Amino acid sequence: MRRLLVLAPLLLFTAGCGVVRSSETEATDAAREVARRAGELLYGQRPRAAEDVGRAASGIDGVEVLRVTGTSTHDGDGVDVVVRTPGSTYNRWRDLEEVTVLRCFVVRVSPKSEWGAAPRDVDCPDGPPLTFAPPPEPPRLPREELRARLPRVPEAGRADEAEVRRTLAALELEPAIRTEVKADGGRVGILLSVRGSGFDAQDCLLARVGPGATEVWVPPRIQRMPGEGGCSVDNALDPQPPPH
Repeated sequence: MRRLLVLAPLLLFTAGCGVVRSSETEATDAAREVARRAGELLYGQRPRAAEDVGRAASGIDGVEVLRVTGTSTHDGDGVDVVVRTPGSTYNRWRDLEEVTVLRCFVVRVSPKSEWGAAPRDVDCPDGPPLTFAPPPEPPRLPREELRARLPRVPEAGRADEAEVRRTLAALELEPAIRTEVKADGGRVGILLSVRGSGFDAQDCLLARVGPGATEVWVPPRIQRMPGEGGCSVDNALDPQPPPH
């Protein structure tokens, strides 16, 4: 009878709380959460090659990249990245020390992916984590050369768009440098830019040729962040006010 009285509270505790989850299961959930957050950091609508996605994933804290499949984010189903992440837990009632696990998950990077979607569990592939070469350095934008060669227009004159385009052609810019020219009201605006990461400030150079003034400048960093519009030919013609 005494044994039944001792067991009764334990049975009530188990019935009230449900099945007790193991520490390993909880640690796996923690590892899955690391992978899920990595998926959020990789999420985006900008097209990226598989190597760029793998390189970005390998730079996330706590993430090892073991496999990358696919060609680019916008081809087919996108890019699948197998990541290995750590998870740990400690329950003082049942664990002598912290329980730590390493688990693998598939993170899909595609414009069709759902924000915050749970990654799929997979067996970890054999072999060490992948390594990626650093991305190539972007070409230097020729600020001083552009300033020296752009035409000067007298106060009563008008900027000639064709002459500006010939000046840019004579600079023999690298193919990775995108050029945009726009004429407006006797002035000509110029944008030179290189493709950015989509996360950091873009590298760009603005210029404006107009009556009495030829100017070349780099917009403030905050204006060169994605979505701010600083790296645009319209900003060359009518500059945004400086940030405070």
